[in-house]
Amino acid sequence: MKTVTIRYFAVLRERRELAVEQIATPCETVGELVESLIAEHRLGLPPALIRVAIDNEFVDPADSLREGCELVLIPPVAGG
Repeated sequence: MKTVTIRYFAVLRERRELAVEQIATPCETVGELVESLIAEHRLGLPPALIRVAIDNEFVDPADSLREGCELVLIPPVAGG
């Protein structure tokens, strides 16, 4: 198990009803964790639409999770 910090933005924050949490996870990759969070918390977006950054750098779903890392989950946003 790895302990990671997750920060939610925009609609993900609204659906999760919190901005940040620390969890212990058996997931090995970013993609596994995103899929797990979507299923567990009914976030309502497909994994392909959620961008993830670890420690301020965008990562791919196949990238490994590291103990103590901070993930930022960013849904699609519109602006004008």
